[in-house]
Amino acid sequence: MPHDTNKVHVSLRHVTKTFRRAGGGQDVHALGPIDLDLKRGEFFAVVGPSGCGKSTLLEVLAGLTPVTDGTVVFEDQPIHGNVPDGVGVVFQEDACFPWMTVSDNIAFGLRQAGIPAAETARRVAAALELMGLGQFARSHPAQLSGGMRQRVCIARTLVLQPRLILLDEPFGALDQQTRLLMGEEVLRLWRETGATIFLITHALDEAAMLADRIGVMSARPGRLLEIVETGWAPDRDSTIVETPEFGQVTARLWQWLRVESMKSVGRMDRR
Repeated sequence: MPHDTNKVHVSLRHVTKTFRRAGGGQDVHALGPIDLDLKRGEFFAVVGPSGCGKSTLLEVLAGLTPVTDGTVVFEDQPIHGNVPDGVGVVFQEDACFPWMTVSDNIAFGLRQAGIPAAETARRVAAALELMGLGQFARSHPAQLSGGMRQRVCIARTLVLQPRLILLDEPFGALDQQTRLLMGEEVLRLWRETGATIFLITHALDEAAMLADRIGVMSARPGRLLEIVETGWAPDRDSTIVETPEFGQVTARLWQWLRVESMKSVGRMDRR
């Protein structure tokens, strides 16, 4: 499916998030201010040191956390602490229901939304085929590897046909080789669905392989220091990690993150 990257799909303006501490404790300025436009159909990744507010930023985009100040607009509609239609989220944690089969796990959201049974069956069958899970449709999560369970979680999001997919370190618990292969799966799904994808990750190689653009965040309070454009072709795969250009992208990311990570470590040492 062609990607129309000339149109703004999501817009953040002067977004900040401060967490209030109960009992009169000092407030925590977690995020911002951040200004960012996500282009329709692009793959955007965010990297940053631990505790910089990456997950908070994703939760703001998902409508799970209201902003303290600023605006978030998705498809010309403001997000006010509510999950908008057309947005799907995949978290790092294994969110499969262990008592359900793979098919029932994938169908869960559709059934909750009241989608007719015939349409649910059609979408589940298509997702099973797309994710290479057809022969495991009647299996339970305990019978699957970690990578396959994460495929089930991705499939459960895909059947809802989101136009914006938010990935919260979905491969963090997997080994390096499996992460690269799962990255190829996500790239294939991105090309086939035409969705806008927003990924947060600690892994520089993962961000560099997957993304069209990569936002580098500062230590808390998280701000965008730079946006790195990779220049990759849409039909890229994991073989790109063998190229000199890939090394140049990861080196540029590390130049920023080394300094910011040292700030985070220094802050933790002073506690």
